[in-house]
Amino acid sequence: MKYNFTSGAELIEKCKEFNLKIHEMCVEREAELSGKSTEEVREQMRVSLNIMKAATEKAVEEDIKSMGGLIGGEAKKLTAFRSSSRSVCGELMNKAMVAAMGTMEVNASMGLIVAAPTAGSCGILPGAVVTIGKEYGFSDDEMIDALFAASAIGVIITRNATVSGAEGGCQAETGAAAAMAAAGVVEMMGGSAEQAVHAASHCLQNVMGLVCDPIAGLVEAPCQGRNAIGVANALISAELSLAGILNIIPFDETVAAMYKVGKTLPMELRETALGGVAATCTGCSLTKKIFG
Repeated sequence: MKYNFTSGAELIEKCKEFNLKIHEMCVEREAELSGKSTEEVREQMRVSLNIMKAATEKAVEEDIKSMGGLIGGEAKKLTAFRSSSRSVCGELMNKAMVAAMGTMEVNASMGLIVAAPTAGSCGILPGAVVTIGKEYGFSDDEMIDALFAASAIGVIITRNATVSGAEGGCQAETGAAAAMAAAGVVEMMGGSAEQAVHAASHCLQNVMGLVCDPIAGLVEAPCQGRNAIGVANALISAELSLAGILNIIPFDETVAAMYKVGKTLPMELRETALGGVAATCTGCSLTKKIFG
């Protein structure tokens, strides 16, 4: 395949060779794999973008309660706080957190989301891309470009490591989602392929070793808060890279390290709800309350 890539280094190399942006490479790759036209490929991604945009807004516009009852209403609270108080994180970060946490509320209440890369990390990519898109007036097509750039990072991590919390801990889920989001934001802001890949490396290193410990085994808490942390991680990492602060460890080595760390995490800390905050007294009490 002319446009195939299996690593960050190869992605950067091919972008330079064909004089393409990451999103262009990813669209061409998908067209080669699927046999569809590039226009059809982009229209499929437009469907995902529209679902993401709707999910970021639903929790602010409606009263939502999760199936387990552990989360619901947080996006509304953050929105109200932004308009009535001095925001510690600033208006832009607050909006990104609202979008990320709100998407998680939609997910936990069995609403429609895009699992990118997983349901447990579904708020991070839209939280970053949609918020930056709205803030700077980017078109839907430009946000679609960002999603394709994010997809390239997701493809590499999935191929060479994992995005599963059960296999690699939350570092693999929210870490991968943040890496994808950071690359997408860099692309949308006019950064280079190299800067996008380095932003992804920043993200993975920032949460290296993060465990997966869902209370009562539900993808609600602490998952929602980690989506807020994830979107902040993505925006911070994109800012660093766009400023020319590249990571001293190559992305591909970082992905390999993340995978190795995930494999060494004990079973209790990999989505079994047998360790971390899920195993605290309160965590166990909530489990009994929910399931009897």
